Amino acid sequence: MAIPAMGTPIEDVSAERCVPCSPGLLIDRGEVELLTAQLKAMADQTRLQIVHLIDRSPTGELCVCDLTESLDLAQPTVSRHLKILTTAGLLRREQRGTWAWFSIRWDALRELRKRAFPQGADCSSF
Repeated sequence: MAIPAMGTPIEDVSAERCVPCSPGLLIDRGEVELLTAQLKAMADQTRLQIVHLIDRSPTGELCVCDLTESLDLAQPTVSRHLKILTTAGLLRREQRGTWAWFSIRWDALRELRKRAFPQGADCSSF
């Protein structure tokens, strides 16, 4: 309780009580593990840059060589990040000869948003 210089309480909220209400059901354990893996995959500066670069690409896809040049990182480092994003189901990988091309799995991102943030799923679409 805050007490002003005059010694009189500004507001007495001690009589108010918290009334518990159920916010709903918890996320299923298997589903929460998948959501956590996907969110962790996105929660990295390099991987977020990779997704951004692919999204901004005119064709909606990029080759590993494009990403290594743009990020100024070694190919094994970029490949490791791409594997994490692909394993999490957020990127699609297509082998074309020697090179692998990657595109965003928009359906997976929409599903992630819908499952992780169900109240906000109706706000806008991807």
